[in-house]
Amino acid sequence: MSSEKCMTQEDVLRLVREKDISFIQFWFTDVLGVLKTFAVTQSELETGMTEGMGFDGSSIEGFARIQESDMVAMPDPATFQMLPWRSGERPVARMFCDIVNPDQTPYEGDPRYVLKRLLKKIGEKGYTFYVGPELEYFYFKSNKEPQGLDTGGYFDSRPLDMASDLRRNTIFALQDMGIEVEYSHHEVAPSQHEIDLRYDNALSMSDKTMTYRIVVKEIARQHGCYATFMPKPIFGENGSGMHVHQSLFAGDKNLFFDGNDPYHLSTMAKGYIAGIMKHAREIIVVTNQWVNSYKRLVPGYEAPVYISWARRNRSAMIRVPMYKPGKEVATRIEFRAPDPACNPYLAFAVMLAAGLKGVENQYELPDPIEEDIYEMSEKEKEKKGIITLPGNLYEAILEVEKSDLVKDALGEHVFKKFVENKKIEWDMYRTHVSQYEIEKYMPIT
Repeated sequence: MSSEKCMTQEDVLRLVREKDISFIQFWFTDVLGVLKTFAVTQSELETGMTEGMGFDGSSIEGFARIQESDMVAMPDPATFQMLPWRSGERPVARMFCDIVNPDQTPYEGDPRYVLKRLLKKIGEKGYTFYVGPELEYFYFKSNKEPQGLDTGGYFDSRPLDMASDLRRNTIFALQDMGIEVEYSHHEVAPSQHEIDLRYDNALSMSDKTMTYRIVVKEIARQHGCYATFMPKPIFGENGSGMHVHQSLFAGDKNLFFDGNDPYHLSTMAKGYIAGIMKHAREIIVVTNQWVNSYKRLVPGYEAPVYISWARRNRSAMIRVPMYKPGKEVATRIEFRAPDPACNPYLAFAVMLAAGLKGVENQYELPDPIEEDIYEMSEKEKEKKGIITLPGNLYEAILEVEKSDLVKDALGEHVFKKFVENKKIEWDMYRTHVSQYEIEKYMPIT
């Protein structure tokens, strides 16, 4: 399988001819981060790359209204890769797309454009935003119920487990697509796993995150089982998070590093951390967008619910990893609240916006909390000024509705459509009668 890097339209057309690729899938996401795709044939590819391919935007969640529904998908040749699970005699490839209006101007409802717009602003200052997400997920026997494939725990090694083979095959598929994997391991909960990707610029990593989720699911499907990035699929077990390591660089210089600081953190890094802490309650609905997300964000399951920072303390929301203290390139922060079911384009955008607001306004960083916050009394937490993230989707919606920061980061269109969708979701959830309620209340009422 070739992972040859394409940069131009000519590169793509040449490789498609050489490999006799039968279909080329055009990928993009809706506002919620759900992957959308359609395929063009080899004969139509040149036109599709030059003029784009039109589609009905009114049928895509968070896109256009019916009266303004004509959208055009313009593929990005730099994202061209062959799909490992569609190789053989009639191979298939994919490219991510930018969504534009019929006049070729960027479409403001495109999540990829939301992130690109923000990255362009920091690019004008010479900055590059690097991220390295750690996505956790579960393997189940089907999508009908959370019945796992293994009973392993954190870092367990069980080479004969089917799940271990699935993880190994997934890594091979990712590498075939030119995606660098740092390491993988079994996570804390039974049948919970993690594959960590090598850090990259935020736009490329967003594309890689979408690809990662599809590859994990596809390899599982090929083996007759199911993989899910649902934040909390099993009651009483740890949920799945997406810890996001992040840093700002200017060329080869890590702007978060200061060798003379006790924490090896620059003034910029401290302002960035303070920015995410101050605006955490506003941005959390974007990084944790589902009703189910807040069933992970509860005390006692390693999920960070307390707005604080630390170096080694994993009960804090933000951590400064100490794996390689004093090494400039390795200095970064780790935001531990997000979950892997978010839209990565929007999630990375609001993280960056919050961090930059702290830098620009010189927010003061409070002292780190190295004690286990879960063990603190309410009085101790109050004394240290530790507050919590929203406890449910509704509370998170109330926070984001009044956030100028999130509105500016997402743009008016995406902000409005996203909030509307979350309100509908909450209303459906709060009026739904669950099996728990039937089992608990019917016998006693």
